[in-house]
Amino acid sequence: MSSPQVVEVEQLRLLRNTPELLEEVQSSDLNDFQLQAALRQRYPRELVIAALQLGDARSRARSKFSRAAEMWLDGTGVEQSTSELVARHKMQRFADCGEVWDLCCGIGGDAIALAECEVSVQAVDISPLATLRTAWNAEVYGVADRVQVHEADVTTVPLEDRYVHFDPDRRAGRQRAMRLEDYAPPLEFMQRVTQTAKGGAIKLSPASNFGGKFHDCEVELISLDGECKEATIWFGDRRSEAPCRATLLPSGASLAGDPWLARAPVEPLGRYMYDPDPAIVRAGLVDVLAEEAGFGRLDAAEEYLTSVELIDSPFVRAFEVLADLPNNQRELRKALRDLNAGELEIKCRHVPVDVNTFRKKLPLDGAEKLVLLIARLDGKTRAVIARRLGESLVANSH
Repeated sequence: MSSPQVVEVEQLRLLRNTPELLEEVQSSDLNDFQLQAALRQRYPRELVIAALQLGDARSRARSKFSRAAEMWLDGTGVEQSTSELVARHKMQRFADCGEVWDLCCGIGGDAIALAECEVSVQAVDISPLATLRTAWNAEVYGVADRVQVHEADVTTVPLEDRYVHFDPDRRAGRQRAMRLEDYAPPLEFMQRVTQTAKGGAIKLSPASNFGGKFHDCEVELISLDGECKEATIWFGDRRSEAPCRATLLPSGASLAGDPWLARAPVEPLGRYMYDPDPAIVRAGLVDVLAEEAGFGRLDAAEEYLTSVELIDSPFVRAFEVLADLPNNQRELRKALRDLNAGELEIKCRHVPVDVNTFRKKLPLDGAEKLVLLIARLDGKTRAVIARRLGESLVANSH
């Protein structure tokens, strides 16, 4: 452990032994500047700063963790952590594994979810601060008896005949890495893990270049409340037969298939238009979904789907088409007036549009809440005015 790390660990331990300081931080109505000035009259400067940083991290973690107010966190750890719902979904696959090695454990979110499945967890991280936070957070969740921490370089851990959950660092440098080659440990080690361990999962950013990097593995894209959160690489005996899967939380609806074996036809715009969940899109399962549910595609390069009759599916957001127009300002303005448009949501995923400038040119003084979808339909840019329908009913998952 380096000298700066020793100081930080001692500071963290001192902070834990000064609960009255944390209580003041969490209950105060003062702004940060005023609060820091008041606290520094009674506590050391470094301890006050650490307490304020912890308070900020706990506030930002509320959307991820039910016990965020009690956890031991840091800003980067919160940003890279897996939320409870996502972690608990993943860890169901490890429930019968007995023991799992959680590599790069961070603040311990995944280790806790594993332990909640009655699994014995060996949590490993090169950072003494990470292992300390993981141990303390396991106590917060009442699973400390099933979590053992190890301060070590994960690349030195023997993985043969072991189950592994691995969350490599996506901030090896100052900026968030999108290329797996820039993760720490890098791609080569991840690939070795999939070939060496008995089975497990590797957590990646859904925006990373994971395509074609892992052979004989399953890629699961997981979304939470319509936002794609994670790409999970399942390997060994924890993978399923399908190469790709999309799972939507909190519903749990899941679609699996092989993108290479599905080719949905391009069809004219019907009465209804659909926007697939980001997990479906990132998993490459738009054609699989279209074939299974009966949607048509509007363009080979667009994710939007269509149908004449309304199709209920948990994997899409549905819109009722009110007008299909050429990409023409005059016709669009007239149609919006005729439809009494007021609040207008503009969606233009693959067509470059300055939304703020574009919106200012539109007549939006009516009462109707509408959606404008600017997209390519069979190779031509069109402006579709629609009404967003209620959340689709959750059909049987696949």
